Amino acid sequence: MFEFPDLLWPVLVLAFIQFGDAIMCIKPFQFIADCFERVNWPRRFWWVMSPIKFAAGAGLILGLWVPYLTAVTCAALVLYFLIAIGMHVAAQDFGRNLFLNAAAMFVICVGAAVLAFPT
Repeated sequence: MFEFPDLLWPVLVLAFIQFGDAIMCIKPFQFIADCFERVNWPRRFWWVMSPIKFAAGAGLILGLWVPYLTAVTCAALVLYFLIAIGMHVAAQDFGRNLFLNAAAMFVICVGAAVLAFPT
């Protein structure tokens, strides 16, 4: 059922986004640093974001050969962005960061999961 994705392109697009985001988090671009600060994400943990996002991208790609890994990675990304939305709401950050950075990525992750695993 969720062993391998039925459609590859949503997985590849999401992996590309995750790899790009990971690169931008190595030394956070200003808009990412602003986002971290607005949700009160401690600076000492900023470094973990890049490896997490690289791992997500790798999980999506490796899941094309490893059973269930893409589905698990999609589910983890949905949870990640659900938590991100919660952090923005808790910080009362209702602007661009919430809607573009967190909510839009949540929708993209859910969409990729639904398209890749339609059953």
